[in-house]
Amino acid sequence: MPERIVTDEYQRKMLIKLIEKQKLPFTATIKGGSIRSYEQNRLGRLWLNEIAEQLGDRTAEEIRGECKLTIGVPILRAEDEEFRREYDRVIRPLSYEQKLACMREPISLPVTRRMTTSQKHRYLEEIFRTYSEQGVVLTIPVDKRFGPAEELAKQGEQT
Repeated sequence: MPERIVTDEYQRKMLIKLIEKQKLPFTATIKGGSIRSYEQNRLGRLWLNEIAEQLGDRTAEEIRGECKLTIGVPILRAEDEEFRREYDRVIRPLSYEQKLACMREPISLPVTRRMTTSQKHRYLEEIFRTYSEQGVVLTIPVDKRFGPAEELAKQGEQT
């Protein structure tokens, strides 16, 4: 059964119908929250490009891999038992350079793709904090659904 995101009563009723049609036995998993949003993905990509442009020592893809490994993996390991189990079994024994290679294209281990909107929110917050502290100026979205960028920017102004 494919993964489904249920955001309203109609989608819930359709999922129930789909479940009722499944032949027994079957396994079902329900998780709270929703997957990361298009807007979050767009902002994340924008920031990776801005970071790469301003730092000038790595490509956006290299920074993406670093962020996935150093920020995204700890979030998922703490909150996603299946991810933690398989990551620890397969990826954790590798060297840092090998782990980075697994995070980038062409392998691109799913990290942010597995995140809920809440997890992606925290991921973006940490990217903003980490690179703002290095002097990188990142676009602050007007729409607060992207994360607390305005709050973080204000904190930066106070220090």
